[in-house]
Amino acid sequence: MKGDLRRILIAGAGEAGRMVAAEIGLHGEFGAVVAGFIDDDPLLRGTSVASAPVLGSTAELEEVVRGNAIDEVIIAVPTAPGRFVRNMIRRCGKAGVPYKIVPGVMEIIKGDVRIDQIREVRVEDLLGRETVAFDVESARKSFAGKRILVTGAGGSIGSELCRQLARVDPAELVLLGRGENRIFDIEDELRSSHLGVRLRTVIANLVDAPRTDRLTKELAPQIVFHAAAHKHVHYMERDPEEAVINNVGGSVNIIDASARHGVEKFVFISTDKAADPNGVMGASKRIVEMYLQVMEPGPCRFMTVRFGNVIGSAGSVVPLFIRQIGRGGPVTVSDPEATRYFMTVKEAAFLVIRSAIIGAGGETFILDMGEAVNIYEMARDIIILTGHEPGDEIPLEITGLREGEKLHETLAGRAERLVPSADGRIFLAKQASGAPPDLKARIAGMMAAAKEGRRGDLILAMSGIIPGFAARGESNR
Repeated sequence: MKGDLRRILIAGAGEAGRMVAAEIGLHGEFGAVVAGFIDDDPLLRGTSVASAPVLGSTAELEEVVRGNAIDEVIIAVPTAPGRFVRNMIRRCGKAGVPYKIVPGVMEIIKGDVRIDQIREVRVEDLLGRETVAFDVESARKSFAGKRILVTGAGGSIGSELCRQLARVDPAELVLLGRGENRIFDIEDELRSSHLGVRLRTVIANLVDAPRTDRLTKELAPQIVFHAAAHKHVHYMERDPEEAVINNVGGSVNIIDASARHGVEKFVFISTDKAADPNGVMGASKRIVEMYLQVMEPGPCRFMTVRFGNVIGSAGSVVPLFIRQIGRGGPVTVSDPEATRYFMTVKEAAFLVIRSAIIGAGGETFILDMGEAVNIYEMARDIIILTGHEPGDEIPLEITGLREGEKLHETLAGRAERLVPSADGRIFLAKQASGAPPDLKARIAGMMAAAKEGRRGDLILAMSGIIPGFAARGESNR
């Protein structure tokens, strides 16, 4: 009976909202009826869409829910920015009504919205980032039949790169990492999901220069994705020697070995923290970027891909927030004004591979990270998303910025300018000034200071390579 049906309010009276209404009308088993729409187009107010009234604007959600006995809200604005989704879930929370969301534009393009596509809101929806389609055929043209090495293959980015590269018919995919358990996990996953792919695993530490050289010669990779690195900012701030020995020393070793042993393309995975670095981790990445700039021209084409935080990665605040909520709080935030850039791990992997396809060598690619997200607001939204109330139920605690952290991350440094690349989601960072001519000698001196534990000399050497680095980070040491 109609009185037993759940009354649905659709947020968004555009094409996606109409598709949702049509699907609900076609599927009686869904047990629902469309009570109406809300939309911010003033011309739609008071009209009907798909035989249902437009009851008000999104700002009036709570009033509309109460006045029309709404049982559930479906957010159907697939092009909406993250702030719209975040605002909607807050309003639904205040109205005490459950909510769902329709898939993004890329999913809709592949077929009309279906009932089974309407799902719970996920953390990545709070970013409002459109799903990036992986161009498998383009990647296959570039990488099929190639021997591909991924360093840090057990990590968040490295393992996702392996998942996607396994789809493009490589001659061999080599998974290299230090942690045997994580390499075991990704190997086991790939062997079950990609039966025809030839896999090889290597447990190794790139800091060992002779072994890195021997392995590169033996494995003879044609493509290298170098994702291995220490990434936790505050840990590297406390142990700068390890940051330099691992992140710089290990990178230099695999870069030099690649130049010597026939690698065709080398892709270095960097970070937004390398842009005018404030901490040791970002500085270690920036120094490797600079090292690539001074590599002698040769058969190997070197390039850098720089991007921000990845949702769900081991170092991301998002899984930390979820764990803290699971414990009943508090959820810890460094500063109420702090902002960060985020993207999903799959999106990052797709765009890293795309950068490798379009790169000719010598580029520093910057991935389009969209709008910066306020961390405090994100924490509040994740609390609401998990069915809790921020404040009394799950408290938020301000801890202060940790060592080496910035209040606001940037994707490009002050001496860089961004220009478009052949792909609309990828930019090129043009450097206003190059690396110092004696960079390799300076790196050698820095490495010696790190290995001998001369921390003061180490920081001095880093500031000599990156002008102003020590002055920016000094207060945190």
